Parts: sequence; C-alpha cells; structure tokens
Amino acid sequence: MQTRAKRFLFGGLIAAAYLYCFPYFPGMRSANELPRIYLTMAMVDEGSFAIDTGAKRWGKTVDVSPSKGHLYSNKAPGSSMLAVPAYVLLKGAKGLTGGEPSLAELTWAFRFATGVIPTLLCLTLLWKFLRSFAPSPGTRRLVLLGYALGSMALTYSTLFIAHQLAAVCIVSAYIIATWVVEEGLHRRWLWAVGVLAGCAPLVDYQAAFAGVPIAVYLIYHLAIRERQMWVGLLFAIGGAIGPIALLLAYHAAAFGGPFRTGYDASESFAHFHQQGFLGMDQLRLEALAGSTIASDNGLLIFCPMLLLAIPGWFLMAKRGRWWHFGITLSVAVIYLTFISSINFWRGGWQLGPRYITAMLPFLLVPIGVAVTWAERRWVARGIAVGLIGVGIVVYALSNAIFPHFPEKFANPLYELVFRLIGDGHAGYNAGWLVGLHGFASLVPYFMLVFGLSVWCAYPARSERKSALLGLGITIGIVALYALFPGGGAPAEGAYTWVVTIMP
Repeated sequence: MQTRAKRFLFGGLIAAAYLYCFPYFPGMRSANELPRIYLTMAMVDEGSFAIDTGAKRWGKTVDVSPSKGHLYSNKAPGSSMLAVPAYVLLKGAKGLTGGEPSLAELTWAFRFATGVIPTLLCLTLLWKFLRSFAPSPGTRRLVLLGYALGSMALTYSTLFIAHQLAAVCIVSAYIIATWVVEEGLHRRWLWAVGVLAGCAPLVDYQAAFAGVPIAVYLIYHLAIRERQMWVGLLFAIGGAIGPIALLLAYHAAAFGGPFRTGYDASESFAHFHQQGFLGMDQLRLEALAGSTIASDNGLLIFCPMLLLAIPGWFLMAKRGRWWHFGITLSVAVIYLTFISSINFWRGGWQLGPRYITAMLPFLLVPIGVAVTWAERRWVARGIAVGLIGVGIVVYALSNAIFPHFPEKFANPLYELVFRLIGDGHAGYNAGWLVGLHGFASLVPYFMLVFGLSVWCAYPARSERKSALLGLGITIGIVALYALFPGGGAPAEGAYTWVVTIMP
C-alpha cells in the first residue's frame, strides 16, 4: 500500500475510533459540560452570556458563577463560542421537523465540533511536523496512535471540556511558528500563530503558559537574529489581539471587569480560586506525586509513553536541536510546576491530570526522537511499544466505559473500568444504533483499536520480536496495576452509584 493511502487509512481509522463511543451519562449532570452548553445556547437564543435559561431548564451545577443578578459559566468561553455554528445547524435541522435539540444531541454535536474535528485536524499537522524528528512513517504512526488513543487527548476530544481544544490551539501555533522560522513559510502565517496562541487562553486559561516559550522562540529569531523580520512579530501580535480582546470583553460583560474571571466570581470553589494567582499559591509535593505517579490519577501511570520523552530530550541535546529541546522541556516544566502549585490540583472527576492536557502534544517531539532511535534496536522498540500499549489499554477502554474517575477510587482501572466490563456495562456507542448493548456493543470498537495497535506495532515481519516484546510488556504492566491498593468502602459506595447512571 502506498504511503499516502496508508496515511488516509490511518486517519480514517482514528476518526472511526473517536466517533464510535458516546460516553454520555445524563444522571451524572456533568459540571464541566453543562455550563458550556448553556452558554452556547444563551449566546444564540438570547444574545446574552447569562445562562439562567439553561440552568432553569436542565439544572444548575456547581460550576456556575453568580454575577449582577444572573448566572454565568465559570469557564473560559472559547469552546462555547466555537460550538455556536454546530448549535445553529442542529437547531435548524431539528426545526424542520418542528422539534428542538435534546440535551444528548447538543452534547454530541458540541463534542464533535469542538473536540473531535479540531483534534483530527491537529493530528494531520502533527503528522507533517514530526517528520523532521521521526522521518519514518511507521514511527510517526506509532507515536500518534499513542497520543490519539492512549492519552488524555482521546478523553478530552470526546467530551465537551476545553482542555484538548486548547492543546490543539497552542501546539498548532508552535508548529506554524516553526515552519515560518525554519522552513520558509511566508511570514504572513504568523498572523495565524497569533490567532491560535490568543485562542488558547480564550478556550482554557492555563493554555497561555505554553505560549511563553513559543514567544521567546519567535522574538529571538524574528527580532534579534533576523532584525529585518521584526514586522513578522506585528503579524503575530495582531493575530492575538482579537481573541484576547474577546476574552477580556467577555469578562467585563459577565463579571464586571476585564481581568475578573468566572473563577473569581465563583461561590462553590471561591476558597480555592481566590488564593494566589489562578489558585497557585505554593508548591506541593503531594500534588506533583498525585498528578504523575499516583495509582488513581498519575499521568505516568495512565500514559507511561510520556517517559520516552526523557531519552528523547537527551538525544535532542546531543544532536544540537537546542530550540526544540528548550521549548518542549520548558512546556513540561511549566505545566508540572503549575499542577504542583494550584490548591485544587486534583480537579474533581477526571481521567488523568486534565489541567495539563496542553502539555502533551509538545512531548511528542522528544518521544518521536526516542522511538526513531529505537527503530533498529528491537528491545528498545519493544519497550516503546509496550509503554504506548499501556496508555491505549487505559484510555481506549476507559473512554468507552466511563471516562470520569471519582476521587474515591484508589485503583480506578480495576475498581471501576474492569469491574464495569465484568458486570456487563458500557457507555453509549454506535453499537446501540444496531441493537447491541453492554459489552457486545463494544466488540467492533475493541476490534478497531486492536487492529490499529497491531498495524502500528507490527508493520513488517522485521518488527515481530519488538511487537511481541511490546505486547508482553503491556500485559505485564497492566497486570501489575492490580497490585495497587483499592479504595475500600468509599470506592464500593462510589461504584454502586456509578452503576445507577450507566445506560
């Protein structure tokens, strides 16, 4: 099969995996999704940012902020704004039959418009961008598979939660900036860099942090090293002005001041948000460990592929790729520092430390370098395949079953996900459309994910030993996770409740 055909097939299969599952649980009343849905509806139906109508119709959640006698979403508004075209189209289509969109239909449409489509487009950019770090198409497929199906990118692409959309914005800004500086892309594209970088905090406030290393990179290359290109910075600044002005205008209209966010006006979590800057008040070892190596929410436990960034950075430094070494490492340090310093670092129900989702695509650069080095070393490649496989087991399974890990589970993979599977439960998915329910409805999805994994791990006979080693490592690590202690009676109570909201 030709490389181009393989690329389209790979993208199509990833898209099918993203679209197959619809993890929707009405009884959960998602505090992260409902305020965003309400805001989109308010902007279209009422020309307002106040979400009183949605809250009255479907219920108030804890993630709302009272201000000036009305209720507002306490989230950054960008994802709700991007969902406006989807709402207009859905509302128009339903209106042709005299109906109105249901909450489930709204949820699916907004997830698709703000999560699935942007991530698939970003994967296309990443495919081309990673070519200079991982020249082999087979290596890039393996790395992108790990990111697309084995990380928080999957979860927060298929939920109407803005973390992945923000990651798409900021890493796309990084990619285009690199192409302008290093590959001769016309500097007018720096306007797009500015727009994307400005949209990142419009979508999710903390995404702005990743813009700092990118800005340093551009300032050095365009204003210091290439002084005649300082005009390019004006393109970037001009592009960023619009989204930032929109964000500040939203704050002023909803909360009475351009720098007063919904978190400042929040009542439910005011004691967290009003400490320090955006909740950052002091470094906490507990937060660092809980976000990286804890069995209930650790990034490296759920997605051990990220460990490959460490040898990747070593190789980048050894080869003199200092700028990309510095940018990607800086982003990692910034976000690990951020998650370690905010007082609400656990972030409620989540599948991994979701506040640092924007960090993940940057790590694909050193990971790609490391996996490329491992290509001709079957043991090293087998280790890489095994670590990627663990992430796919955790995220592809959890996303299909229940992609929200309550804090009461100490070992959620076994106490929640595997147990739900054993008891015959599954979230909504495409299988339900043809009369399949429970585990049976997920058989086509699991076959799809397994087939993709086999293709990427075992693209040729020469990779047989590394693929088998990788399979063994994946099985071994997932089996070892059974040794993590459970949550006891609180976890049992939480499981009983989760069962009540399963379809």
